[in-house]
Amino acid sequence: MESRPDSLHRITLTYDKHRSSEASIMGNEVDQAFIQDAEHRPKPTISDAGGIPVIDLSPILRYPIPSDPADPVPDELSDLIAEIGAACQDWGFFQVVNHGVELELLERVQAAAREFFALPVEEKRRVKRDDVNPLGYYDTEHTKNVRDWKEVFDFILTESESDLLQLKNQWPEYPPELREACEEYVEGVKELAYKLLELIALSLNLPAKRFNGFFEDSTSFVRLNHYNPCPSPDLVLGVGRHKDGGALTVLSQDEVGGLDVKRKADGEWVRVKPRPNSYIINVGDIIQVWSNDKYESVEHRVSVNSEKERFSIPFFFNPAASTNLKPLDELVSEENPARYEEYNWGEFFKARKDSNFKKLGKENLQIYHFRKKV
Repeated sequence: MESRPDSLHRITLTYDKHRSSEASIMGNEVDQAFIQDAEHRPKPTISDAGGIPVIDLSPILRYPIPSDPADPVPDELSDLIAEIGAACQDWGFFQVVNHGVELELLERVQAAAREFFALPVEEKRRVKRDDVNPLGYYDTEHTKNVRDWKEVFDFILTESESDLLQLKNQWPEYPPELREACEEYVEGVKELAYKLLELIALSLNLPAKRFNGFFEDSTSFVRLNHYNPCPSPDLVLGVGRHKDGGALTVLSQDEVGGLDVKRKADGEWVRVKPRPNSYIINVGDIIQVWSNDKYESVEHRVSVNSEKERFSIPFFFNPAASTNLKPLDELVSEENPARYEEYNWGEFFKARKDSNFKKLGKENLQIYHFRKKV
């Protein structure tokens, strides 16, 4: 990126102007591209009662997660593993507190993200993603062929390049602290993700580190989300209904809230109540496939607010692109045969990224496309 010594001064002078107009990706009118079909529009009110389980992770701060299945497990840890398993089976979502990630790491990323999204739109688009490299800034993402009311910035943990995927980070010049804040934050969240992965493995009666090897050279990435206030929150969604294609998602949302989860018990949408210094966890399609449908990836969406902007930061925990996915042999039997054909994660990941990048006019790739007839 070429040097522009006067840019920061110019950005500062125009901050207020662009904050309310040009930095907004949507403006004051709702384009038809954002309008959800009637059956998918959010209701005027949504309950946060009877919501996803809240799980206290403090036992893993006191006891090591046993790597050998023969090792004794303290009662507190055993109870936690059972809680995790029940949440994965009944909800596919849960919220964690006392998770061990330093709050300062999150606050630094949040502050830098606010600065970045407040920049003029042409400044943000200097690091715009494209159909070759899906990383960087983007403001016209689609979910199920309807445009989302949001703007995002994506960065990956491990850069890589192959015939299938080019994954190269595009760090903006401003704010200068964004890159360091993001890189330090992701180390803390990655550690939490591995611990959750091990607890989930134990809840399936597998060795704690059964999944870990799949995540060497991972395609895990972090997204900074910004949702502007919307004049018609009854017609659009910040992110349309979807299921996450990866293994786990570790989400921080701000105090505004807006994440809705489809409750498995009755199919109703439930708002996830914001809790200070907590993370929202959901199992993705990969866990559903590995567990042979014991744990299900659950549909969720983001509703928008007519008065307040909202920020969130999901960490998408994904395996290496070369990983071939199928139900684990240990969880398959004559009575419980494998329900999915084997598929390649890199190809799946690219197909999903392509469908987000542009409107395809058809359903994007889903794991049900690989479901066996059993």
